[in-house]
Amino acid sequence: MFETIYSQLGGVLTVLVMAFVFLKGDEPERVGGAAFVLIVLAGMMIPERSDPNIEAWGRMGLDAILLAVFAGLAWHSRRAWPVWAASFQALIVTGHLLVLAKLQPPIDAFAAVNNLSNYGLLLALAVGTFWAWQERRASGMGADVARPPVP
Repeated sequence: MFETIYSQLGGVLTVLVMAFVFLKGDEPERVGGAAFVLIVLAGMMIPERSDPNIEAWGRMGLDAILLAVFAGLAWHSRRAWPVWAASFQALIVTGHLLVLAKLQPPIDAFAAVNNLSNYGLLLALAVGTFWAWQERRASGMGADVARPPVP
């Protein structure tokens, strides 16, 4: 999975964003970050050279679960980043549906949409975490004060 320098840089970027999310984010950001990490780890468990149908359905199922998590966060949170994250994840799920429906988009186009949407999702998480951190600092809730539950 990490055989190219680009995939290694993407992995480092993901780890840095997730560390920022877990250190500075509120509950919605941490839930979104945890769901993202768990889905990525579950996706690594799917063997790459297994039956292509099993691999495709498995990855689409994982991405659909992540879409449901972000849609739920968008529904229950007052923040804007889950809407953006759900939108990027919806692009990924739509790409899977096109491939599974045998509409045959070029595989390079599918990979480009998938990768750019994942980077957009990470950006949405990072920006959402930054704004949550800044709101908490502006309200006087430093690191020493317990965080109130988010409605």
